[in-house]
Amino acid sequence: MRFKLRQMEAFRAVMLTGSMNGVARLLFVSQPAVSRLIAHAEQSLGLRLFERDKGKLTPTAEAQRLFEEVGQLFDEALRIDELARDLAERPEGELKLCSSPSLALNFLPPVIARYVNEHPRVRLKYHTTLLSDMAHELLGRKVELAVSVLPIDNPNLVVEPFATGHMVCILPQGHALARQDSVGLAELARNRLVLYSRNIPFGQLVAAAFQRANVPWRATVDIVRAELACALVRSGVGVAIVDEFSVAGGGWPGIEVRPLREPIPLALSLVRSRFERPGRQAQRFVKLLKEQAQRRAAAVQ
Repeated sequence: MRFKLRQMEAFRAVMLTGSMNGVARLLFVSQPAVSRLIAHAEQSLGLRLFERDKGKLTPTAEAQRLFEEVGQLFDEALRIDELARDLAERPEGELKLCSSPSLALNFLPPVIARYVNEHPRVRLKYHTTLLSDMAHELLGRKVELAVSVLPIDNPNLVVEPFATGHMVCILPQGHALARQDSVGLAELARNRLVLYSRNIPFGQLVAAAFQRANVPWRATVDIVRAELACALVRSGVGVAIVDEFSVAGGGWPGIEVRPLREPIPLALSLVRSRFERPGRQAQRFVKLLKEQAQRRAAAVQ
């Protein structure tokens, strides 16, 4: 191998710190040793990696290209190192999970809390993702399991609906419409509206509901996340329509939640790759998730 791993490490450190002194401190080696590593790398590669001027190092175009690839290599090495530590410290493995952002606020945290309490020797990696990226994450094996609040249609995915919900109206505390048990779209449209952008799935659901009800509307503020809508409504910007999971549990003081008279239904789904069998940890998580959905459904009835 012409470009040795130790040379790559020194090269990467120079790119990150911008000086030989910085590299020496970062790698705990002497400055002459760093200079020799870089010089040997340039000689063996037949490339000039840095322009030298009065002690300053300026990366060449070739160095910039190499840095991108070396960075990816070190990211992968860190992942392998992390896996090795996990195998030693957490012998029961890991579970990689993602979900729609709105489910991260109230619905999933109790499930995750119960899971990590019951399986402390499993490493859980969890993040939120957009519907448009969910298939890529599953099929690219970045996650094993996804939980979506919106429909997802892909022939290479297994989609299992397991719970239902609705979009709801949120109002500033003390708003006149809050005196009603439910709110109609026509009533909402007479107020300043904070709505999901029409170019995202939630926005398309809301737009279709207004069209079905034959109610003209215009958003005062377009948003893409429910927590933005909640913050704006609480500040008196207007009224909004969000998914019920984002506002469950009373986590937003200063806003009122009311059902819509014209229902906009939602279906929560478990999603996984058709090409991968769910592992033991994923099966355990799914069991807890379905139990949470059953408790929630029983509480609503």
